[in-house]
Amino acid sequence: MSTTGNASKNVMNSDVEIKGTIKFSGELTFDGKLDGEIHTDGTLNLGDGAVINGNINAANVVVRGKINGNINAKEKIEIKGKTELFGDIRATRLAIEEGVTFVGKTEVNPNKVSPITPPPRTGEAPKIPEPAKLGVR
Repeated sequence: MSTTGNASKNVMNSDVEIKGTIKFSGELTFDGKLDGEIHTDGTLNLGDGAVINGNINAANVVVRGKINGNINAKEKIEIKGKTELFGDIRATRLAIEEGVTFVGKTEVNPNKVSPITPPPRTGEAPKIPEPAKLGVR
């Protein structure tokens, strides 16, 4: 029997602790502790008990638990309530629920738009007009 065409689903429960890099295709639900990186062209589901110290590169990520690292998703990042995320995120689409702790920068660019180059700056600071003096002689 062939499983070609079916995305494989893998589960790593809260008793799993890994130091190193996780690579997979298909879908992974991870609820354990990782000191390392995750790379996939598939979908990563982090559980409430997940503790990640490292960067994540995936097509789609559903974020729960505690993450200390950057997340880069080709498609979508969903950050669920009570998540603690310390790191920068980059995705085509982003959804953040209420109750999330997030400290970092975001780049959400669904249309792959290039930033507009600002006009060149001159070395001068903008001039602020002097306040009007009323009744002073």
